[in-house]
Amino acid sequence: MLRSCGDLSCPTPVYPLLLPSGVIQLGVRFVALPLSRKMGVREKYKRKPSVKPILEEFYSRKGKHPSEIEVRYLSAESKMQIRQVEHWFRCRRNQDRPSVTKKFCEASWRFTMYLISFLTGFVVLINKPWFWDQQEFWTDYPYQPLEISLYIYYMLQLGFYSSMLLTLAFDIKRKDLKEQIVHHFATIFLITFSYCANYIRAGTLVMLLHDAADYFLELAKMCNYSKWKRTCIALFIIFALVFSITRLFLLPTRVIYSTYYSSMLIFEPFFGYYFFNSLLMTLQILHFFWAYMILRMICRFIFTGTVDNDVRSDVEESEGSGEENSSKSEMETKTGNSNNNTVSRKTQDNGVGKINNGHSKTS
Repeated sequence: MLRSCGDLSCPTPVYPLLLPSGVIQLGVRFVALPLSRKMGVREKYKRKPSVKPILEEFYSRKGKHPSEIEVRYLSAESKMQIRQVEHWFRCRRNQDRPSVTKKFCEASWRFTMYLISFLTGFVVLINKPWFWDQQEFWTDYPYQPLEISLYIYYMLQLGFYSSMLLTLAFDIKRKDLKEQIVHHFATIFLITFSYCANYIRAGTLVMLLHDAADYFLELAKMCNYSKWKRTCIALFIIFALVFSITRLFLLPTRVIYSTYYSSMLIFEPFFGYYFFNSLLMTLQILHFFWAYMILRMICRFIFTGTVDNDVRSDVEESEGSGEENSSKSEMETKTGNSNNNTVSRKTQDNGVGKINNGHSKTS
């Protein structure tokens, strides 16, 4: 797997191990779907909205969340009540949301890939000296040969994150979509650059630390979609602990410290030094952002006792929520009007009383 490149051992070209879409579809059809049924995944009933061409045209062209003024305009155009228009948009938005089975299938194949990646990296790196001592990153650098096991591990990771980036537009949308795009781009650049600059040892340990917690999160999602609440909470707690240890402690104190400080004791900084560490710091900032989201879910569990929904996911709207809000607003409006009428009547009565007491009324 090595070819001569002057005095350096230059690795073979990059050939990421991309999974064909047909393989993923077969896995979903013959593994994920039967598994979802066995674990008790049940779909919620979604009421289909009635056919309203005017509302459908607005929904597809202008947006899914009309303003109050737009709702009133659509109500007049479609000859519907405001409450009915709001109800139609809620049903239409719920219709576009992914099903629980689709979420389960996505989490299941991600769990499989994260677990395979972590086990592969652990088996490859457990006997390597830099797994235990990060100063070994720079022993004989840059004259470090590339072993075939490290090459396969790199291509597996590059293929996985490339497929994640390519399918991001078709996956389930979450609130941290922008952060996911930045993460995937930074990870792909980090893998590619560390491979080309022969930062193989640091790169492999970074990838292993990232995969250590992710499969716990995907397994917790699968249990959440299956309504296995206790198992979901236990797995989420394990995920939070592993995430904190690997990404908030080991990565900055062992890996980034070695690449940022220890490397300068051996050679002077160059472009690769600044580029590699800037990518690592980008990932670390994202880790703090996701740690904040994890902390929010933990606080929700402490105060409510449940972790029902991923804080990144959109929650399905209940069909009666808007009706309750609109009825409340109507009641408040009516109450306000009645209070105003009462006050005005009192004012008028008081005014009449004052006039009578002042003997202004003619007899």
